Formats: sequence, structure tokens, C-alpha cells
Amino acid sequence: MRIPPPGALSTSLIDRAGLKGTRRGDAQISDHHANFIVNLGNATANDVAYLIRLAARTVAVQAGVQLQLEIKTPGFANDFWGGINDD
Repeated sequence: MRIPPPGALSTSLIDRAGLKGTRRGDAQISDHHANFIVNLGNATANDVAYLIRLAARTVAVQAGVQLQLEIKTPGFANDFWGGINDD
């Protein structure tokens, strides 16, 4: 994810939100770099999407910063992301 205006790195914001290591199924916000989601074996796209949305919502509430996706997400409607996929 990226931050629209210049500022702190998204990885730092996600880390400060306490989300490193958070899991959903076999998807996990990396223990090493909070801006990466890793597949621990059998993660689904929905597991990964859940963590992306969780990170974006948590950072928005705690830091007042709206993160945006840097990746393309075929198969998911833009409104699914709740504003984090707006270009």
C-alpha cells in the first residue's frame, strides 16, 4: 500500500498499528516488513483481501491516514476496497 500525500511510510504506519504477524487463514502480515502479506501455505484471495482492508481501516482510525493499494486486484470490484483502491 502507499500513502497518497508525502509522509511516513505505509509499512511504519501498519507496524505502529500493531498489525505485524496478524493472520487470517494462511495469510499473514509479515513479521519482517508490515507492507507485505505472505502466504503461509494455503491462503486464499479473500484471506489476503481481509488483511489489506484491516490494515487500511486500522491505519485510518489510528493515524488518520488513508492508505491506497499499489497493486491491481482483478476479480474484486473497486467498491469492495472501501476507497483504498481509488486512483
